[in-house]
Amino acid sequence: MRNRLLLAVFAALTVTLSACGINSIPTAEEAAKAKWADVQNQYQRRADLIPNLVNTVRAAATQERTVLREVTEARASATRITVTPDQLTDPAAVARYQAAQFQLTQSLQRLQEAYPELQSNANFRDLQSQLEGTENRIAVARRDYNAAVQAYNTEIRTFPGVIGARVIYGSQPMAPFQAEEAAQRAPTVDFGNQQ
Repeated sequence: MRNRLLLAVFAALTVTLSACGINSIPTAEEAAKAKWADVQNQYQRRADLIPNLVNTVRAAATQERTVLREVTEARASATRITVTPDQLTDPAAVARYQAAQFQLTQSLQRLQEAYPELQSNANFRDLQSQLEGTENRIAVARRDYNAAVQAYNTEIRTFPGVIGARVIYGSQPMAPFQAEEAAQRAPTVDFGNQQ
């Protein structure tokens, strides 16, 4: 009789303890912490990626500006130097004209050689795409974190989990991610003083 009573008490305790969140509370808590780590990971990805992308775009734009400026200057120089029919007997005038035209030819060849690498528009599009993708990843990570916090907070506040939360773990609700007031304004991407 006594053994049956002990067995019944043990069975009742087992059912009660298993139903009071003994496993579900730590599971939900760890899931929420893992989701928070994902949020931090996405912020770190953004911190690592965006400055490098911006610098790449800036460098490509600078290189393109340099090549195009050389072509423009060579063209301007070539059009300033003319040889009239009366100057065709002056070897120095013809040499100056040929030198200016050669300079323009050289600049155009550099432009043609660099053309496959002239990608500032593509780089800007890639930057915009990366910015959008990065912000989307952050938004998804924050949403997933908030869902995990909601599951954890629901578990520790509802029966029977509230028993385990208060008696065994002393669990406290987790704070969901909330955007700051400044987040209501769009971020600014500044390419600095470009010349």
